[in-house]
Amino acid sequence: MSSRSFSRDKPVGVIGVGSFGVAIANLLAEKNRVIVYARDPEVVAEINATHTARGRVLAPSIVGTNDPELICDRCDTLFPMIPSVGFREVMRIFAPFLHPYHFLIHGTKGLSLHLPEGQTMEDVTRINRDNISTMSELILDETVVVRVGCLAGPNLAKELMLKQPAATVIASRYKEVILEGQRLLRSDNFQVYGNSDIIGVELSGVLKNTIAIAAGALSGLGLGENAKGLLVSRGMVELIYLGKALGGSTKSFIGLAGIGDLVTTCNSTLSRNFTVGYRLAKGEQLTDIVADMEEVAEGINTVRLIKLFLESTDLRAPITENLYKVLFESFKVETALQYLMKYPFHVDVDFL
Repeated sequence: MSSRSFSRDKPVGVIGVGSFGVAIANLLAEKNRVIVYARDPEVVAEINATHTARGRVLAPSIVGTNDPELICDRCDTLFPMIPSVGFREVMRIFAPFLHPYHFLIHGTKGLSLHLPEGQTMEDVTRINRDNISTMSELILDETVVVRVGCLAGPNLAKELMLKQPAATVIASRYKEVILEGQRLLRSDNFQVYGNSDIIGVELSGVLKNTIAIAAGALSGLGLGENAKGLLVSRGMVELIYLGKALGGSTKSFIGLAGIGDLVTTCNSTLSRNFTVGYRLAKGEQLTDIVADMEEVAEGINTVRLIKLFLESTDLRAPITENLYKVLFESFKVETALQYLMKYPFHVDVDFL
């Protein structure tokens, strides 16, 4: 069974029915039969009875299931769209039913911390690259799937649901994964580009979330476009340095998944990460913000992981370091901004 030939006539699977999972499922449903997986039987019943998932509208042709074996058997291509905090657990649930013929193209813009059994993030003061997994690395680690891809770009779920023009990048080391992702998703309103640097594209989507939180904070302080331009440009430099240290290519960071997504999320109130920064600047506590949000703002966990990673390197990432203090050490946003304004940058761009 593991050598079964790939079929284009089969339905496509989406794992997860958060806002982005629903948006991707609807895009796929324009040209394909789609099965979506949700763990909660009540959500599955809602999907099949009313064509909604927690109130989010799904195309009438989409079918829901909470059976991982069923969706893996019926679908050769699966799109995992779940938060990074639960990604490893879900892959372990799916692992017994996945085979080398499956294509997995994830859309999760987060990182996973991999520590020895029994240890947690609170137990360590520094980590290295071996302790950090992108979602593609996690899939390879937890399953027998070989052909892995990721989807990243300026893809705000609410705009996708409204069928507004947008584009994304499908990245994979395997050309057939890129071509299949393009075939399944490309439409008149949705362009799909390809990139072979999957790690760079994943890191682009992950690291821009940190800058998006900072952009929201600037907006919350009532600062203008000059300050935003400064943040985005210096944030891009920081993103590239960190991304290269984690194994990505500069070329990916200056593409759609990097600067394209960065500009979008640093200027949109639809961005969860932007919203976190905005509310922090307005004086709210992080615990209250997180408790009140319907979905995960991946940038919060990313800041914690990157701060630990920086402790084992000679890199400086002033935006990330100061944002860590704001998020976890009760540092005032105004104080962090003053520090950044005085940080001794002497060269504009020195990575090209």
